[in-house]
Amino acid sequence: MPAVADQRIVEGYTLGVFQSNTYVLAARAGEGAVVIDPGQDAGELVSERLAAHGLRLEAVLLTHGHIDHIWDAARVADEAGVAAYIHPGDRYMLDDPGAALGRLGLGKFDVGIPADVRDLSDNDELRLGGVNLTVRHTPGHTPGHCVFITDGILFSGDLIFQGSIGRSDFPGGSLEDLMDSIRRVVLPMDDDVVILSGHGPETAVGVERRTNPFVIADARGELPRLLGL
Repeated sequence: MPAVADQRIVEGYTLGVFQSNTYVLAARAGEGAVVIDPGQDAGELVSERLAAHGLRLEAVLLTHGHIDHIWDAARVADEAGVAAYIHPGDRYMLDDPGAALGRLGLGKFDVGIPADVRDLSDNDELRLGGVNLTVRHTPGHTPGHCVFITDGILFSGDLIFQGSIGRSDFPGGSLEDLMDSIRRVVLPMDDDVVILSGHGPETAVGVERRTNPFVIADARGELPRLLGL
């Protein structure tokens, strides 16, 4: 997790068979919090972490609709009586997230739909308890993929990872859109912005600008060759 000089709580946990990252974010102990991408078995852990810091949950935020990122969204949101936020482009995945994975053939999943689902839009400014986040719509991995930005931290979902980028071969995915999202949203950020992604360890914008082979190849016009396209 990023080292911050303020009192923010930023905790991440790698969960479930897909090893996806679930995040708990709050301005300080004893105030409001949000949970980002509650994956498989996140419910009990989230409850424990909220209680440990005396936090009240304000919302569940979903970067996109794939099963590994929404698995416990209904449980976490409904137990706290709060809304789950997702872009309308991915909202259908809450009903059948397995189908959204296409050729993986995982079949029908039923993880439940949160009782209160609200839409995210590009450039939304969310004020949830003491947590302030900017929403950016970043399609490519999925049509409705979004990232969340707050005070030097980018919650990037499956847009960009340490040394890699998100897959674009699922239904609704687009490599062209994904790279455009990275160029448009991620790369203009300051080098020291911390990236907390949907899988894998934390990184930073400057690190990925300098070392991510996909970002470098894209800048050189060599991405199709790197990917064997």
